[in-house]
Amino acid sequence: MGIFLIFGLGCDSRDDPEDRIVEEMIVSSPLSPAPIPSIWDRLVYPTDQKDLLDWQKPGVYQPTSSGKIESALFGSARTTKQGGRLLSSFHEGLDIASLRRDRRSRPLDHIYAVADGTVVYVNTIAGNSSYGRYIVLTHDDPLGEVYTLYAHLATISPGLKKGKSIRAGEILGVMGNSGLLKIPLYRAHLHFEIGLIYNQRFVRWAHSRKMKADHGTYNGWNLVGIDPLAFLRARERQDYFVFSTHLESIPRAFEVVLNVRRVPDYFQRYPMLWNGPDFSQGTIVIGCSENGLPLYGREASRVEKDALGKKKQIIRNVDREVLGRNGRHLISYRRANWQLGPRGERWLSLLTY
Repeated sequence: MGIFLIFGLGCDSRDDPEDRIVEEMIVSSPLSPAPIPSIWDRLVYPTDQKDLLDWQKPGVYQPTSSGKIESALFGSARTTKQGGRLLSSFHEGLDIASLRRDRRSRPLDHIYAVADGTVVYVNTIAGNSSYGRYIVLTHDDPLGEVYTLYAHLATISPGLKKGKSIRAGEILGVMGNSGLLKIPLYRAHLHFEIGLIYNQRFVRWAHSRKMKADHGTYNGWNLVGIDPLAFLRARERQDYFVFSTHLESIPRAFEVVLNVRRVPDYFQRYPMLWNGPDFSQGTIVIGCSENGLPLYGREASRVEKDALGKKKQIIRNVDREVLGRNGRHLISYRRANWQLGPRGERWLSLLTY
C-alpha cells in the first residue's frame, strides 16, 4: 500500500518540491536490490587465445585428422568407425589450438581457470584416461555446482591438489597432447568443457553394474557438457550472466517419461531445474538436450501417465532438427517408435540411480 501511495503523490504535481523529495526516496529505496555478483563476472578464457568467438578463423581451434574445423567444436561433429560402420560421434567440449611452441614443436600455452572455483579432481597419469592429464574444477553458481574440465595437459602446476581454492586466471598447467590414445604432437590442444554433474552416487552406480569407477565422481560418463562456445557468446553479450537462464536457451531434443521411487539426485542438487511442486515418487518427465543434459524435470500429467502404462519408459516429443546427427545415440527410431538404445539405457540408469 505504501508504494502505491508514494507513486500517487508523485503524479499529482510535478512542480511541487516535496514531490521531488518523494521521487528521490523511491529511487534510493531498497525495493530492487542489486544482483548478487556472479562468479562469471570475472570470466577468463582458458588459454591466451582471445579469438574463441571467431570459430572459423584459422589457428583458433584444433581439428581432428579430418581437417574440418567443426570437428573441434561441441556437438555431433565427428564420425567414428564401430563394427565396420561409420557412426556420428558427439564431442563434449572445445579443442583450442596452440599459439606458441618451442623448438621441438611442444606447446608453451598456459592453461587458466576460467572462474573462481575449487579443484575437485586432478589426474596426473596420462595413460589412464582418454582425457590424458586433466583437471576438474567446480564453481558455486546459484543453480548448483558447475564444473569446468581442462584436458590433454602436458604438465600440471605444482601444488594443485584436490580441495585447493582457485581464482579466475590462475595457471593450472601447460597445454599438451596426453591421452589414452596419444594425440600427435602437431595436434596438441586444450580440450575444454563446462557443464553439470549427473549423479553424486556415480561410484555406487558403477559398482552396482560391476564396472570400475575410475576417476570417481569426475569420470567423463558422469559429466554432461553444454556448448562452451554458446556459453562464451552469451557471457559476452550479457552484463550480468545467469547460468540458469542460459540453460533455458538450450533447445529440448526429447522427453523421457518414466516411474521413479524418488526424485533423481540431479534435480535434488539442481532444484531450479525442477518445475512444479515438491515430488516424492511416481511418474515424471525429463526434458533433455541432444547430448542428454536434463534441462527440466516435472511430474507427469494424467495423459502422460496413461501413455506410459506398464512400460519402463517412453520417449516423447522428439525434435529431429535439434537431435541432428544424434552423436550420443541415446535414442533411436526403431519399429516406428523412438526408443532408448543401449547407451540410453545406461544413461538413464545413471541419472536415476
